[in-house]
Amino acid sequence: MKKRQGQKGFTLIELMIVVAVIGVLSAIAIPQYQNYVKKGALGAALASASALKTNVEDVIATTGSFPGGTSAAFNIGKINLATTAGTSAAGTIIAEINQGAGNGSSITLTRSDDGIWTCSNSNSAIDITGCN
Repeated sequence: MKKRQGQKGFTLIELMIVVAVIGVLSAIAIPQYQNYVKKGALGAALASASALKTNVEDVIATTGSFPGGTSAAFNIGKINLATTAGTSAAGTIIAEINQGAGNGSSITLTRSDDGIWTCSNSNSAIDITGCN
């Protein structure tokens, strides 16, 4: 009596279905991943700029004026401080990203004369918690 052997391996159609499913999932996942990476870079820029607010407030309390014209580097970019024309205690902290996925984006912290800080994000497509 001849014994019938079972099928071994996958058929071509089964492999094509698997490849199609992986392709659809990749088309959705890759753009989302890139947005998460950009959001992480903007979050790092916001953290670096926010940490500098304490030093700026100390300089304003000591000298009475915003420390403009200063620039410093951080891990993925550069931070610039600029005074607002016509005022002494108002100014901006701009954290510019010049590396990685967030390249070209920036976070701007603006201080008014009355000591109120506001935040703006140059990449409006990505919402950063604590910054518009």
